[in-house]
Amino acid sequence: MTTYKIILRPEEVKDFVAAASRSPYDIDIYYNRYVVDAKSILGVLGLDLRKILTVAVNGYDPEFEKYISRFAIAS
Repeated sequence: MTTYKIILRPEEVKDFVAAASRSPYDIDIYYNRYVVDAKSILGVLGLDLRKILTVAVNGYDPEFEKYISRFAIAS
């Protein structure tokens, strides 16, 4: 499992979910104790997008990794 810390703006959610949906692996997005499927637009929009989110990818997908690097923050 690979994890990323990201900041996602509301206008970026649609593209983020589309990119996650193209991945064959399970992708979850976390904030505090809330965990949602990153392939669910309603789930992602239900998170507090003003905070740092954690994305967990259960596999290696180089295309999604390249996409998510745009949102990654320094740890």
